[in-house]
Amino acid sequence: MELRTTFYIEPSADKISYNDKVMFIGSCFASSIGSRMVMGRMPVLINPAGAVFNPVSVCNTLDTITTGRKLNQNDLYYHDGTWLSFLHYTDFSGEDPVKVIEKINLNSAEALNFLKSAKFIFVTLGTARVYRLKKTGQIVSNCHKIPSNQFETELLTVDNVIKLWENQLDRLNTLFPDLKVIFTISPVRHWKDGAHGNQVSKSVLFLAVEELLKHAVLPRYFPAYELVMDDLRDYRFYNDDMLHPSPVAINYIWEAFSGCYMEKTTLNTWNEVVKITKACTHQLHTDSRNKTESFASLMLSRISEIEARVPLLNLSSEKSYFLNLLKK
Repeated sequence: MELRTTFYIEPSADKISYNDKVMFIGSCFASSIGSRMVMGRMPVLINPAGAVFNPVSVCNTLDTITTGRKLNQNDLYYHDGTWLSFLHYTDFSGEDPVKVIEKINLNSAEALNFLKSAKFIFVTLGTARVYRLKKTGQIVSNCHKIPSNQFETELLTVDNVIKLWENQLDRLNTLFPDLKVIFTISPVRHWKDGAHGNQVSKSVLFLAVEELLKHAVLPRYFPAYELVMDDLRDYRFYNDDMLHPSPVAINYIWEAFSGCYMEKTTLNTWNEVVKITKACTHQLHTDSRNKTESFASLMLSRISEIEARVPLLNLSSEKSYFLNLLKK
């Protein structure tokens, strides 16, 4: 007896290898999957402006990057001793506006350089509800815990999202004709909108993406939302907040994702590299110098073998870690 509603995910004809740069942009769920690629030291860039949740903010982030826009202090907002950007996550805030601007512009420049040679961009949309700063009418990427009475909320329409992203897809295709766009909808529920409000918001995203899949650049869709809501479909696969997928759920989605977008040889290499990166975080419970040296030598041997097989793979920091173990 089958006690789950599983479904088939057709493997992508375009695969991700260690030669391919991949950008993840959107909600924090994009970080959850992108971080798995980081563990395997694959060439990936995750949310260059921090997590962004709605379709407008994702577009604003991409526009800032692709136009080469340089922000200045006039683009910042001062609140409670902190300079912040409404186009960026809280990680980019700080007490020194000069350093904030430097960090923002450096990240944007690095992201543009990355996109120029990227093969994939995965766009994870979390909500169709946006927040406007009343003073300027600007749709913000993050409210930065500023009092809610300074914002007004708005639910984007399906047509809003379609028109916005049709233009964005055209622009990306003009600038980066080889870039493949993959949409996903985040399974994280935005509970502050209420149960019904969350469903309405997700529905707007689903309907808009369904139309965007007909665009001439042929974007694709990965069913991350469906894997959690229709396949796993149980609160044991959620964190304590009952809103975010648990590590077990993220691992499950990663297995589906990697099975869809990676060849077996690439995934085998990823598994080998993850063992090495995890080994760098292990605390060695031994007082034996011989055992430590033996362990470090084994890891260095594995690194050399993998680097010979995958020349573009960079394991220099891991190599330094194990070389230092031999010197102690």
